[in-house]
Amino acid sequence: SPVFDVAITPNRPDCMGVYGIARDLAAAGLGTLKPLTIDKVAGSFPCPVEIRTDDPDGCPAFYGRVIRGVTNGASPEWLQAALRSAGQRPISALVDVTNFLMLGFGRPAHAYDLAKLNGAVVARRAKDGEQVLALNEKTYTLDAEMTVIADDSGVHDIAGIMGGEHSGVSEGTKDVLLEIAYFDPERIGATGRRLGLASDARTRFERGVDPAFLDDGLELLTSLILQICGGEASEVVRAGAPPSQQKVVSYDPALAEQLGGVAVPEAEQKAILAALGFQVSPDWKIAVPLRRHDVEGAPDIVEEVVRIHGIDKVASVALPRADGVAQPTATPAQKLERRLRRAAAARGLNEAVTWSFLPVPEAEHFADGNGGLWILDNPISEDMKAMRPALIPGLLSAAKRNLDRGAKGVRLFEIGRRYLRGEGGASDERLTLGVVLAGEKVPGGWSTGKAQLFDAFDAKGEVLALLAEAGAPVDKLQVMGEAGSQFHPGQSATLRLGPKVVLARFGALHPKTLEAFDVDGPVVAAEIYLDAIPEKKGGASFARTAYSPPALQAVTRDFAFLMDAAKPAGDLLRAVKGADKANIVDARIFDDFRGQGVPEGKKSLAVEVTLQPGEKSYTDEELKAIAERIVAAAVKMGAELRG
Repeated sequence: SPVFDVAITPNRPDCMGVYGIARDLAAAGLGTLKPLTIDKVAGSFPCPVEIRTDDPDGCPAFYGRVIRGVTNGASPEWLQAALRSAGQRPISALVDVTNFLMLGFGRPAHAYDLAKLNGAVVARRAKDGEQVLALNEKTYTLDAEMTVIADDSGVHDIAGIMGGEHSGVSEGTKDVLLEIAYFDPERIGATGRRLGLASDARTRFERGVDPAFLDDGLELLTSLILQICGGEASEVVRAGAPPSQQKVVSYDPALAEQLGGVAVPEAEQKAILAALGFQVSPDWKIAVPLRRHDVEGAPDIVEEVVRIHGIDKVASVALPRADGVAQPTATPAQKLERRLRRAAAARGLNEAVTWSFLPVPEAEHFADGNGGLWILDNPISEDMKAMRPALIPGLLSAAKRNLDRGAKGVRLFEIGRRYLRGEGGASDERLTLGVVLAGEKVPGGWSTGKAQLFDAFDAKGEVLALLAEAGAPVDKLQVMGEAGSQFHPGQSATLRLGPKVVLARFGALHPKTLEAFDVDGPVVAAEIYLDAIPEKKGGASFARTAYSPPALQAVTRDFAFLMDAAKPAGDLLRAVKGADKANIVDARIFDDFRGQGVPEGKKSLAVEVTLQPGEKSYTDEELKAIAERIVAAAVKMGAELRG
C-alpha cells in the first residue's frame, strides 16, 4: 500500500494526527471526511481516585477515570499494523491504545497502573530538587517552574512530556487510571528545553492541542480499552476546564485577491472555510476552531482559502520596475565578499560552508579573548551548542574529514561571521575570512622529489594576496606576534596596521590544537578580519584611473645589509621603501644568508630596489643621493651596509 510522508510545520498542531490531515485533504477535494461517531461510556461506579489540579496556570484542565479488571496483553493485529505504518513499535494493548489516540487525533494521553498510585492524583508545580525516573530510564531533577502529575508518594509524570517508570502499566496491570489533560504550551516548551527532554507528547502539547477534544478523547480511549482489554469503567472526574472562548475574525472576501493574488468566489470561500471547521456568519464574522491556534486575523483566513483553492492558481506577476537604468543594490560588504570569493577560488582554494554552531569543547579551544561563548538553550544537538568564535574550527573539521577519506592535500576557505560578546555582553558579529591548508602542497614525484607540506609562509602568502584584493594597504602592514594560543608560537604571527589594528593572523596550528581536533599535522591556517580593513578614501568609482606608462626605463640597485637575526625582514623592507617615496617604486628581498662571513646572531639580507625616473634619466649624483637615503633609513632601524 502507498506510504504518505507528511511534513508538518510548527504552526499546524491540528495536523499532528491522521484525522487532522484527512480534514485538510477532504477540504481540498481528495475524498470525504468521515464524521466521528463517539459513543458515551457510562460509568458504573464512582471514580475511586481523587483527581484535581493545583496548578491552573500550567494545567487548566485535568480529566480522568478508572477502568478496573483489564487484561493487558498484546494488541490486536489491526492496531499493531496501524502503529507500524506510522513508525511506532507496538508495546502492549494499553500503551498501544494511547499511542493510537495520539497518532490518530493528535491527542496525547496517559495510563497509570492504579495499584502503583497512592492517594489523590494531582497536577501541581514541582518542588525544587524533586526527581523523577522517566520512561526513558533517565532521572530528571525538577524545579518549581515545572508542572508535574503526582500523588501522595511523589512525582509520577513530567506533565505533557513523559510519564514515570514506576507508575507505568505492565503485563500484570489489572486496574488503570486514564489521564487526559490540557497543559499550557509555553510551560511545556520551557520545561522540555530546561530538561533537554523531547517526546511525541511534548511536540504536540508545546504547539497546542485541541482544548475541545478532552471529553471526546477520553471517551474514545475508554471505548478502545473496553473493546480490547475488557474491564469496567468508572464515572469521569473533571478538574478545571480547558480554554473555550473561540476567536472571531472579521473578514472581507475581497482580501483573497488583494493579499493572495487570486480571485476566489465568495461561495467557494465559504465552502472551503466550512470544510476546515470554521463557522462563517452572513456578515463574514468567522469563528475559528479552538484547535487552530495559528489563526490570528484576516490574513490567516486568506492563507486558508488560497492554499485549499490552489496556490498553483496564483498568477506570476512581475514586480513593478522604475524607469531608467537600475541602480546597484549590493552593499560594499557584499561586493567585498564576492571579490574575495573569486580571488580565493582563483588562487586554488575551495570554498567551504560550515555550521555556525560547534561542540562546546571545540568552541572553548578558540574562545580566548572573545568575551565568552554564546551557548544555545535549545540546540539542534549537543554537537551544535555553541556559536562559533572563529572560523578555523569548522574548516579544521572539514579538512580532517577530507584527509581521513584519502585526500592528499586540502585547501579550504570560508567567508562567514564570528559570534563574540561585546561590551556589556551584547552580541558582536564580525565578518571574517578563514583559510586552512593541510597535507601536501606539492605531491611527491620524479621531478619534484619528496612531497612538500604547507608551512606558515604559505598561509602568509594567501593572507597578503587576499588582503591586497580587499584593498588593504599591504605595503604598510607590520608583522607582529601574538596570533593566539591555538597557533605555534614560533611559526605564527599577526598582520597589523599599527600596534593595535589587527587585520589578520596566520601560521602553523599548535600541536595541542591538532590533538584536540584529532588531526594529523602539520596544518596551517589564517583568519582575515574583514571588518577591520579600512575603507578607501575618496569613495568608490566605476572608472579606473587612466593608465599612463612611464616614458623612461626603471633602474634597479642592489644592497646587502647586516641586521639582527631575530628582527623581521619586513621591517627592513618597509624602511627601504620609505626612504625616498618619490623615486622608489618597489623593493624586494632576494637573498637571506646566514653562515660563513656573517657574525653570529646576524643575517645578511640582499635587497633589490626599483627606481623610476620621471621626465629625465638619473644622474650619477642623484643615484648616489638616493642610495645614501636608503642606507640611512636602514641604519636608523638597526641594520648596517655590508662592505
